[in-house]
Parts: sequence; C-alpha cells; structure tokens
Amino acid sequence: MAAEPDILDELHRLRARVPQLTGALAASVDGLVLAHDTPGVEPEGLAALTAASLGVAVRLADATGRGGLRELLVRGGQGYVATYAAGRTAVLTLLAQDRVNVGRLHLEGRRAGARIGELVDAAVAARAETVGEASAPAPAPAPTTALPTRPPVRTPRTPSTTANVRTTEN
Repeated sequence: MAAEPDILDELHRLRARVPQLTGALAASVDGLVLAHDTPGVEPEGLAALTAASLGVAVRLADATGRGGLRELLVRGGQGYVATYAAGRTAVLTLLAQDRVNVGRLHLEGRRAGARIGELVDAAVAARAETVGEASAPAPAPAPTTALPTRPPVRTPRTPSTTANVRTTEN
C-alpha cells in the first residue's frame, strides 16, 4: 500500500505527542498489519487480536443499541490497549503505560485514527482507480468514523416449561 510510509510517520508523531505510549499499530479490520511501531510486541499477533476483539466489540455495541463501534479501551494491570476506528477499513491500536492521561490518549488517538483513515481510504480509492474498478464515483465518506457493523446475531431463547415454575398455594 502506497500510504504505508505516511501511516508510519503518523504513528511516530503520535508516539512523540504522547510519551506514555509504548506501541502503535495500524491494521485493517481483518487483522492485516498496515504499519507498526511496537517495540517488544509482535505486530501480526497484535493485529489478529485486535481484529478478534473488534468482532466481539462490534457485536456488543450492536446488541445494546449503541450504534457503530468507534473505539475500544481495555485496562490491564500494567496499562491500556486502546483501539480507534481509522476510516472505513482500518483501525489504530495503541499500547500505553498505566500512568497515561486517558483523556489525552483518547484525544490524540481519535485524531491520529482520523488521519490514518484518510490515508488508508485515499490509498484504497487510488488502487481501485488503477485497477479500473472506479468507473462509478466513490461514495461520500460517512459523517462519523465508525467501524463497519455486522448484522446482530440472535441467539434463540430456550422456551420455559411449566414444570420448572414454582407456585404458591394459600
């Protein structure tokens, strides 16, 4: 992808703006690494785990009627893992120390996610034009950056039986 050096530059600038970041990764929603700055963390594994967690988070947001997923925050004993939507097909995952200012993490993560989303979406559009798939005009970007949603999965309920119902007699 032609945008990889620009994405990597954005990751480096992000880490400079938030010194408590210990890693940053841009990946497709399918778990393919686009660019990374993750010393000590295997980027392919992190991208795969990000894709898996997104699947669950998207279903959770849908099932609870909260709309399209925009971000995911996990707090562990040693710090945070934050994932932000980055355009229509990518995500930004940040690793941060426990002492990070979470408000600042969100502010900078959202900004960087929007910038990376622009880069990725432009690269995808340019590739489509090169291949000749762009005969129709490209769709306008969504007004908010949210990850694609999947239809909700409905789990059938087990019918209750009257044999298990307690009754009281007077």
